[in-house]
Amino acid sequence: MYLTHIAAALANSSVRTLSQQEELPLLRDHLLRLDRNSRRDRFHGFMDDSFIERYAEKCANDGTTIVAFFENGVVRGAAELHPPDQSPDSLAEIAFSVEASVRRRGVGSILFRKLIAEARAKGYKSLRITTGSQNEAMRALANKFGAKLVFQHGESTGTIDLTTQEYAQPAPTWADITLNAARTAVNINRAYWRTWLRMYGWRRAA
Repeated sequence: MYLTHIAAALANSSVRTLSQQEELPLLRDHLLRLDRNSRRDRFHGFMDDSFIERYAEKCANDGTTIVAFFENGVVRGAAELHPPDQSPDSLAEIAFSVEASVRRRGVGSILFRKLIAEARAKGYKSLRITTGSQNEAMRALANKFGAKLVFQHGESTGTIDLTTQEYAQPAPTWADITLNAARTAVNINRAYWRTWLRMYGWRRAA
C-alpha cells in the first residue's frame, strides 16, 4: 500500500545538517543529479554543470547552512539557509531542491521544518523565499509554511515571519516523523486485514 511504501522509504532515510567543507561533494553531487526541469525550478533557469560546481563551492565557504535528506546514504534533497549578510535587505534567504525519485513523500515539508528550526536557533526573525513562476510545488510548499508570495519580474518572492505563534513550538524530530508514518501505515494495514478476514469468514459461512 502507498503509506506502507512511504514508511519503508522513511526507515531507510535520515535528515541532518552537512558540515560545510568536508561534505561539499554531497551537495554538489545532489545538485548535479537534478534533471533539466528541476534545475530550472531551483535556479530559475537552466544551469550547466560548471555553474552548479561553482555554486556548491560558494555555499561551502560563505556560511550557508545545508540541511540534507539522505536515502540509503545518498543526498536526495537539500534545503539551503543563506546568511542575511548576502542579501541587500539583510534577510536570510532559503532555497530547496528535491530529486524526482523521492518526490511526493513529504520530503519538502520535512526539510522546510528542519530549516526553520535551524533559522530560529540562529535568531533569525524572518526568511525570504524566491521561486520561479512555473514552480507550483515550491509555491504551494511556501504557502503551507506561511509565506506571503508576490509575483514580480517573472518570479514569486515573499517572506516568512518566524515570530508568529505557528513557529513558537519546536519542529518535530526526524524520529517523530518516521514513527508517525510507520504507525499510520500499520493502522491502515490492520484495518485492511480485519475487513478482509470478516469478508472471508462471511463467505466461508455462506
